[in-house]
Amino acid sequence: MESNFQHRLIQTIKKRFKGCMVLKNDATYIQGIPDLMVLYNSHWAALECKARKNAHHQPNQEFYVKKMNEMSFAAFIFPENMEEVLDAMEQSFKS
Repeated sequence: MESNFQHRLIQTIKKRFKGCMVLKNDATYIQGIPDLMVLYNSHWAALECKARKNAHHQPNQEFYVKKMNEMSFAAFIFPENMEEVLDAMEQSFKS
């Protein structure tokens, strides 16, 4: 389930980026906004969690992930690409 993956992901992020804040966004406030915001030092990232690679995308998710990635860092994340996305997020935080 997506909620199980999201819980494990939050724990992984907190261990990897010591001192970060992970916030859960309210999808009912802005439809399609990514699930998580990660605040780390002077950087931020938005992550849209999916239970698997080919999971259905809700309306506007592609739009917001693309827009937020242009601003800082945003990505769809699922178990199959978790390490790759976290590595890219780390690189983004270093720049």
